Amino acid sequence: MLLTAKYIIPVTSEPLVDSAVLVRDGRISDIGDADKMRLRYPDDELRDFGTAAIIPGLIDLHTHMENSVLRGIVPDQPYISWIQSVREAGAKLDVHDWHSSAVLGCLEALSGGVTTLCDISNTGASCSVMSKMGLRGVVFREVGAMDKRRVDDAMRMARNDIARWHELVDSDRISIGIAPRETYDCHPAVFTESAKIAREEGIPLSVYVAESREEYDFIRYGSSALSIASAGDRRGFVEIPPWLPTGVSPVRYVLNWGAFEADNVMAVHCVHVDNEDVHKLKEYDVAVVVCPRCNAQLSMGVAPVAEFLRSGLRVGLGTGYSVATNASDIIKEMRVGLLLNRAVNPGRFIATSTMLRMATIDAARVLKMEDEIGSVEIGKRADLAVVDLSDSRQVPTDDPAAAVINSCSAADVLMTMVDGTVRYEKDKWHVDVEVARDIARVIEIRSKLRK
Repeated sequence: MLLTAKYIIPVTSEPLVDSAVLVRDGRISDIGDADKMRLRYPDDELRDFGTAAIIPGLIDLHTHMENSVLRGIVPDQPYISWIQSVREAGAKLDVHDWHSSAVLGCLEALSGGVTTLCDISNTGASCSVMSKMGLRGVVFREVGAMDKRRVDDAMRMARNDIARWHELVDSDRISIGIAPRETYDCHPAVFTESAKIAREEGIPLSVYVAESREEYDFIRYGSSALSIASAGDRRGFVEIPPWLPTGVSPVRYVLNWGAFEADNVMAVHCVHVDNEDVHKLKEYDVAVVVCPRCNAQLSMGVAPVAEFLRSGLRVGLGTGYSVATNASDIIKEMRVGLLLNRAVNPGRFIATSTMLRMATIDAARVLKMEDEIGSVEIGKRADLAVVDLSDSRQVPTDDPAAAVINSCSAADVLMTMVDGTVRYEKDKWHVDVEVARDIARVIEIRSKLRK
């Protein structure tokens, strides 16, 4: 298949104009001038996208696809009350609901140019859904227990699920990882045991850390809304006996309990960190995943992306909870992240191209997959997206990456391809799920939740 467009944005090299990409056997076989490529490969199927940009498939490093159905159901609230509302609403869903919800989220990801995603799952629904949709990525089995007496059982169940989930996915595209729940919702031994499982199984580890001021104050000082007494045998999120302050930041807290003692660790959010925290993340080669829109929506703050980049950390983007932002759109995530960081860090200018890298090649480095995905290069897997620029006021342009980030959204994606197979083209999905049936189920679920 020969793909042509006004622009090709390889990411790892300068943009190309009036060029083409040849896709064969799931990989990028050639790149060059469009006219010459047409003559060179006359027998290959030709797809000309006109005034558009061919870009690497976008990589979303932190998602909660199984919660997609809750958008518009959970009230617009500050983080602590919001997360409680999410859990209360989620408790009303059954296994079929989780599946349909994951379908909704993955359909939206594909239609937004996402080819690889890292999803947090409690049920495993994302495993079968991502496989059927042809997506690439990691499904992280979330695990947590606040009571020390429950830790062993929780970890045993997680280990069993990880083994079972491996059987549910296409291992060429999808791997399984482990993810401890939030620091305020886990006994510290959960971090130690999660890292142990990650090492023994050779799987990635994702850790939520330093995402809100409430979490920071709770971990360090034992205060904040998380410690306010509530009904039953819990105080906020904490089972009695109450939490004892640690006197350290969340990053150093999970570090002290061995959370970074694995081969491939990503720390998600990292909003409330200091210089020592950043130094420790670098020392342990922990990658950082930031979720700008979700953090802004829930009044969590802004992660210091410029400091992460200056320190040489591997940094990528995630959309986080679409329940908070009401849409999963990694292109908007790039734009909001760019503007927020420029606004709150005067003098530390982040280039548009840097933000695009964080959703492509740098995100691939977070996953240690940069040799396979993340850029438009000969020999790499044909994970590609095409973004329509015909309505952009920046075209023609010398900087098509800026046009994509500053002018476009998921609605402008014309095509998404994974491993050389077209999985989405404008308003049509080529996936192994019954789209109409699952969308109807989503409407039914949302009606149930509102009642």
